[in-house]
Amino acid sequence: SISAAFREHLKRLGLQDFPCGRGSWNKSRFDARTSSRRGRPGLGTNRAGQEEAVPPGEESPEALMEMLSDRHSPWALPPDRSPQDQRLREMAVLTPELIHGSKIFQVFRSLRIIGKGVEEVDEGLLQLEQLEELILSANQISRISSANLPRTLKVLELCCNAVADLQDLCAQPPPELQHLGLGYNRLHGPSQDKYLTADFWPNLVSLDLSFNNLTDLLGLVSQLSSLQKLRVLVLQGNPLALIPTYRGFLVDSLPKLSILDDIHIGPDERHQFHGLARQPELIRSEARVVVSIGEIKGVPDPSIRQQLEVGSEAPVITYSYRVTYEF
Repeated sequence: SISAAFREHLKRLGLQDFPCGRGSWNKSRFDARTSSRRGRPGLGTNRAGQEEAVPPGEESPEALMEMLSDRHSPWALPPDRSPQDQRLREMAVLTPELIHGSKIFQVFRSLRIIGKGVEEVDEGLLQLEQLEELILSANQISRISSANLPRTLKVLELCCNAVADLQDLCAQPPPELQHLGLGYNRLHGPSQDKYLTADFWPNLVSLDLSFNNLTDLLGLVSQLSSLQKLRVLVLQGNPLALIPTYRGFLVDSLPKLSILDDIHIGPDERHQFHGLARQPELIRSEARVVVSIGEIKGVPDPSIRQQLEVGSEAPVITYSYRVTYEF
């Protein structure tokens, strides 16, 4: 579940372990805060308000921060970790009370759980009440319920999963969502096209549907046309992208679109395809693909074996092979 993956993520950050959190390495610093709140001079400061030397066996905040930031430090995060992870560890050094216990749920604005085998997005995610970005790429999610998504979400990335049905996701979708990434999933049309409208995603700016099994270009465009804020669309890798007039029809049908399949739409291209949206008869429901196979390796040549047996008194043995392939 996403909750289990989140707990594992926190464990790897080591927010309560040296050099983060509270411990013998910074005990007097926090004792000083407690004493100050009680009206007594705290440890770590003198009467002039100047910082005293760090007690033996402890580390200054500057030294602890350097251990986190120096790339040669054994406590530094790997370079592929997000900036938010680094900020959380810095908070765990300077103000660990802000991320102690359930308070840490209020800190997260972005959560990236990539390639961790997550199958279920459970209700535990609702504890992250301030979450705006959720990246769950390369997991094993087949269904996702919108009831378990924080309402504050603006970015939802589900690339490289096994999503085949959007019904549960569209029951109560986050109202402010701006990007929805569903590339490399198992969506098929036209049954899923009806969920790609402004009724479910009124603020959607970016939509990635690449490398699914969407086939109905006319039906899909009729639904996407309701997304008035849509500016970025990715459809490459779907069967409908094989239609000869595919790009021109989309460019003319969605006049507010700025980027299609990672390619900017300029004024010249709009002028070139002007009026194509009013000619749906040019869109064919089929495409022809020619695949030429020059050589197959790893299969013995039957003719060679037959030649070796010519002239022998034994019965002729004929070898044949059936080769199948998918693309």
